[in-house]
Amino acid sequence: MAKVERNDPCWCGSGKKYKKCHAAFDDKLKAFELQGHMVPDHELIKTPEQIAGIRESGKVNIAVLDYVAEHIRAGMSTEEIDRLVESKTRELGGIPAPLGYEGFPKSVCTSINDQVCHGIPSEDIILQEGDIVNVDVSTLYNGFYSDSSRMFIIGQTTPEKEKLVRVAKECIEKGLEQVKPWQFLGDMSEAVNRHAQENGFSIVVDIGGHGIGLEFHEEPYVCYVAPAGTEMLMVPGFVFTIEPMVNAGTEDIYIDDNDGWGVYTEDGMPSAQWEVTVAVTETGYEILAY
Repeated sequence: MAKVERNDPCWCGSGKKYKKCHAAFDDKLKAFELQGHMVPDHELIKTPEQIAGIRESGKVNIAVLDYVAEHIRAGMSTEEIDRLVESKTRELGGIPAPLGYEGFPKSVCTSINDQVCHGIPSEDIILQEGDIVNVDVSTLYNGFYSDSSRMFIIGQTTPEKEKLVRVAKECIEKGLEQVKPWQFLGDMSEAVNRHAQENGFSIVVDIGGHGIGLEFHEEPYVCYVAPAGTEMLMVPGFVFTIEPMVNAGTEDIYIDDNDGWGVYTEDGMPSAQWEVTVAVTETGYEILAY
């Protein structure tokens, strides 16, 4: 972190003198760092104005997922979902963040049954009765990014799939209970992993969440199997995603060689994922997109 003198303007842009603003905050960060903990750089700590921008982006993201929820049904193609997301996002003044990101060809990820994540929408993929599908929407709005996903059950499915979808959502809730300032991402991760395991499921190890806001994917990498007391320190202004991928079977996965994007469970058993964008506050957290 760059050296700031006590009477200099604070690095956060508040206009206040550093000693009256973030000096005590930085001293506390330094103390954790000296204890060997990973702490966020100033670049990862969002100002109130930046969080307000991410919040507005999140409103668009939420509205798009609500729109998908109103229209998703058996017999529709995942390409139709992509068109819904594309049109609604642009109608609301946003840009679909996945489109063109590292070469991704569509505006949304649609992942069905044993597909863990990064499913590419297609006219050839038709939703069937009993499918479970993750729709992962990410939005760029006025320069700010948000990201969230939801699971949808198409018609009636099996009790096993219903439980998987429910427990995956509960994992988010258990994780959120541990999002507190001056605690660790590992506290959240352990709660997520414990709940999945207690219900007979596993968490994907090789893919996780991320910081977000000014870029689509920011540091840090957010793991969901780390033990409590480890990983990055959560501090007010830190914004990241909670998005554990919960597998009915083992955590083993593979990437589709044909498209280079789709991730599947190795054992062919179903997977479920919900995602929220969350900001750490002075007293807990605020969900910015769900």
